[in-house]
Amino acid sequence: MNYSVFPFRIVGIDLWNYGDAAMTKKQIKSRFFFPIGAKLVIIISILLLASLGAVISMVSALSTQEAQRTAEENNFIINIRAGSQAQSSFAAVREAVLFYMEMLERLPALGQDPGIESFFFNNNQNIAAIGVMGREDPFFIHNDQFLALNNIPAASVEAYFASPHTATRGSMRFYNAAPVFQTSLLTTVFIRPGAAGDETVKVLFSPYDLFESFGMGANTSFFINNYGSLLLHPDIFLVLGGANFSSLPIVEIMQREGDNNRQVSYEHEGARYFGAYYRLAGTNAAVITVIPHDIVFEAVMGIRRQNIFLTAAVLFVAVGFIWIFSKTISRPVRLLAAAALKIEEGDFTVDMEPQSRDELGLLTESFDKMSSALNIFGRFTSKDIALRAMRGEIKPGGLPKHATIFFSDIRTFTETTERFTNIFGDEAPNRVVQWLNEYFSRMIGCVKETGGIVDKFIGDALMAHWGTVSTAGSPAEDAFFSIKAALMMRNAVIDLNAQRPKNDPGNPAIRIGCGINTGVVIAGQIGSEDKMQYTTIGDPVNLASRVEKLNKIFETDILITEDTWRLVRDKFIVEEMPEVTVRGKEKPVRVFAVINFKDSTRSPQTMMQLREILGINAFKANKPAAAGDAYQVSGFRQEHKPERAHAIGTTPASPANAPMIKMTSFGSSARIQGPAGTRVPVFFSWNLSNFAPDTHVCIEVAEDQDFNSIVEDRELAGTLSVSIPLQAGTYWWRAYPARAGSREPVVQSYPSGTLVVDTDAKERIKIYKD
Repeated sequence: MNYSVFPFRIVGIDLWNYGDAAMTKKQIKSRFFFPIGAKLVIIISILLLASLGAVISMVSALSTQEAQRTAEENNFIINIRAGSQAQSSFAAVREAVLFYMEMLERLPALGQDPGIESFFFNNNQNIAAIGVMGREDPFFIHNDQFLALNNIPAASVEAYFASPHTATRGSMRFYNAAPVFQTSLLTTVFIRPGAAGDETVKVLFSPYDLFESFGMGANTSFFINNYGSLLLHPDIFLVLGGANFSSLPIVEIMQREGDNNRQVSYEHEGARYFGAYYRLAGTNAAVITVIPHDIVFEAVMGIRRQNIFLTAAVLFVAVGFIWIFSKTISRPVRLLAAAALKIEEGDFTVDMEPQSRDELGLLTESFDKMSSALNIFGRFTSKDIALRAMRGEIKPGGLPKHATIFFSDIRTFTETTERFTNIFGDEAPNRVVQWLNEYFSRMIGCVKETGGIVDKFIGDALMAHWGTVSTAGSPAEDAFFSIKAALMMRNAVIDLNAQRPKNDPGNPAIRIGCGINTGVVIAGQIGSEDKMQYTTIGDPVNLASRVEKLNKIFETDILITEDTWRLVRDKFIVEEMPEVTVRGKEKPVRVFAVINFKDSTRSPQTMMQLREILGINAFKANKPAAAGDAYQVSGFRQEHKPERAHAIGTTPASPANAPMIKMTSFGSSARIQGPAGTRVPVFFSWNLSNFAPDTHVCIEVAEDQDFNSIVEDRELAGTLSVSIPLQAGTYWWRAYPARAGSREPVVQSYPSGTLVVDTDAKERIKIYKD
């Protein structure tokens, strides 16, 4: 076989067709004096066959041992952590009840105060009822809100407490009350030395603070008593059904051995498990954590396949460096590898010269042409986005992102381009482009230096965003860096204008306006197979663009919205502008002009100083908007004088007793998974403080961010939680307080966020918090 004319492919590139279309097979053949492939193939095949079996066997054995060791350690750690948290939680319930009973016994007058019982349950919302037996007048109190929320009659609780539950001095005993009340409830029984002798105290409470620790995952943790009764389990249906695990092998081992904790491996119903148990000190209960062997070792087969490819690659490289042809291969390979790494890191300025006239020489030449093409391509898109997409860090489709959006443009750009045309005629387009390129080079540098992404150029306008492709750590930090970039742009423009010759018609001074807004947007790759662009869409993007145009009205250069201001209020000096009604917004929008960093000692410190530096006029409240502007400026209020700027964070803060609502079930975003083919119950819970007695909570769940398609609408008075069943899908939610008979919020800021409801086939419920 003549290897010098054999079709040669490298990394999916057909060398017959790559590069200059005029290059023929005969010309490529003349570049090869002796192909290196024929020299290496025999040696590599022998080494591969000899070493592959041994290496794969060894690595597979080590991987199996490591997987088992890691699984046992993780299972034990999870078990100890779940047990410790359960013990702390139950001890807290016991101490709270004992303190309450001791307080009533020492201060009998408190028992006459109806508010003391409400105070106790408000501070211990997970406790449903307390009963004390063994005294002449049986003591029974219950949490009205808790029982009403779960549709539990107080009489049924009192009857349940009358049933026998054994207790011993110095020990807490636990019983599963879920089958009786059909909700996750536990009963703890213990002996309390009272003034008239020992008393049996029974406490009915919800272990909701342990749901996350006992959630379903690769490791499953559950809680049982010494009778084998299931007290807490990720599968709520087992708890509600009163399941008993006394026949489970790990439970039998625990009862037989009698120690406090241990790791074991056992078999149950044809499957093997790693398990660990942890007895709770001073109780009749224990936490058990298990993980199936199949889950632990499911990655071993994948590792084995990877090791085959890894071994082949390592042997291939080793042969090239060790054998007699290493001198003809090693240097070009190192150069190509270094060049590939530079390209992978985003540096496309690779200049390579072929060192030999063989396949590597041709590859080097082709690689150099490819890098030149990539360098040109990189100027037409964002290198950061292209590299992340290449590495698989940006997946197809859109994702909700809490991002900060930035828009800027050049003031009086149309008039400037007309002057270029009048002065330079046919040369005007080229001069305009040069003028813009110098400006955009400075602006792009400010965006990149603060970790932002340049989305697009729209004529003289620039769009960028922070918190989409990557984040600085939180929405507040992303917003901070966006405003920092805007301030850097301001200084760059001032510096750029200072360097320009005065009255130069080919290089006029520049004034810019910047608009910044923060919110949840949809970020993703939008376009077609022929052209794709990573961008952001949504109402926050539109608002940022419209706020940028307000700079013309307010005679400012950097404006931020209220949503951005709330995230960075302690970082910058701002002045609030009059409220503006913007197209698409029912309520007026609050905007703030950014003056400087709060901790900066350099000018400007006020809006007046800033306008003097920028050479712009002071804003007049009655200044008419330009024709076609989609804004309505409210009357300029007395307290918003243009000359009086204030540092965000130094303005009078909300009083400590200001009304507040705080969600406690999950954060601004969550993912819920529930049983397949059903409506998944989503549990919303919250805390209220400092509201008027007639305040109720409105819970709205919608299919769109603007809440035009509301699927669930609840008005709740006197409750602190609600369960809403939802079909699988993506929703937006918000919870706000309002007066009875009104749907208008009584506060300006209230919790909201996104919610993804999904189903699987395992009859499990999972909650992933943000």
